[in-house]
This record gives sequence, structure tokens and C-alpha cells, in this order.
Amino acid sequence: MSPDYTAASKFLSFLLRHKPQAIGISLDPEGWASVSELISNSQGQEVQFSAVLIEEIVASSDKQRFEFNEDRTKIRCRQGHSLPIDLALTPIEPPEYLFHGTATRFLESILHQGLLKQKRHHVHLSPDLKTATSVGSRYGKPVILRVLSGKMFHEGHLFYRTGNGVWLTDSVPPIYLSRDGDNQ
Repeated sequence: MSPDYTAASKFLSFLLRHKPQAIGISLDPEGWASVSELISNSQGQEVQFSAVLIEEIVASSDKQRFEFNEDRTKIRCRQGHSLPIDLALTPIEPPEYLFHGTATRFLESILHQGLLKQKRHHVHLSPDLKTATSVGSRYGKPVILRVLSGKMFHEGHLFYRTGNGVWLTDSVPPIYLSRDGDNQ
């Protein structure tokens, strides 16, 4: 993604996840925003969206953060909202293990408190080590945590998988966590 697309993608994420009112748009209960409203209300803003730019952002997003509705008149982020959004996801049984990438500076707190959703709707988990390492690297030197997701599920915890393969759950208590490679 070129720098212009990167800035536009970040601004679109900000609007659709956290603050649509920044340009006077609204989201429906499932997080959808009108593409035409997004385009018209972005004129004069730091990023001015067009149909072509939005299509390119969605198509080139390496993490596939965005999705269109069936007729492409609405757009939303697949996860990561700090707003009250119902993504209408159905609980699904996860694989035996999922992974969470974080920075070493957060490790002690996580091992003590578990993974908490903080200001977001869910804890985000990765299906593989490569993705978790990439996520953890954004925050400093990465450390990968293995989540006993299968055990959690069978003990009553709900899991959801978004259209881009990110796994979501409400929290991960410390008893279901280990550093990847520890106690395996």
C-alpha cells in the first residue's frame, strides 16, 4: 500500500471503529456506514474519499480490515471497534490453540490478569504464529502467547471468527495462557 493509501486506510479505520462523528457520518447497529455519506462528508477533510479510493483501500488492505455489504453501498470494519457495535457474529468452536502477539513490556501484566479487551469489544487472537508475531511487533519486541482456546471453549467461553480470520473472545484468563514454547 502506498503512503497515501496507508494514511487513508488509517483514517477510514479511525472513522469506522472509533469516531464516525468526526466527519458527521453515523454507523448502524452492526457498524455499517453509507459509502455515499462517507464520500460526501469527507470532502474538505484530511482524506477525501472517492468510490475508487475506498475500493482500493478495501482491496489492498493486507489485514482485510474492511468489508462491503452485498451491494457495496455500505462499508464497515470487521473488528476492533471501541463503539457499541453488534457484528452479528455466530459463536464457533476454535482450534485447540490460538495465539496472541504482544510486546514484552506487557507480559507480566497479561500473565497476572489475562488478556482483557480494554476499550475494545473483544480480545483479538491469531490463528498462527506468523500473524501473532506480526501483531506483537507493532508494539515493540514481540512475545507470543499460546491460548488454550479449545479448552476454554469446552469450559464455556465463546469464540467468534471474523471474515478476515481474526478470532475474538471476551477475555482470556491467565490459566489458559503460556508463552509459546513454555509447557507445550
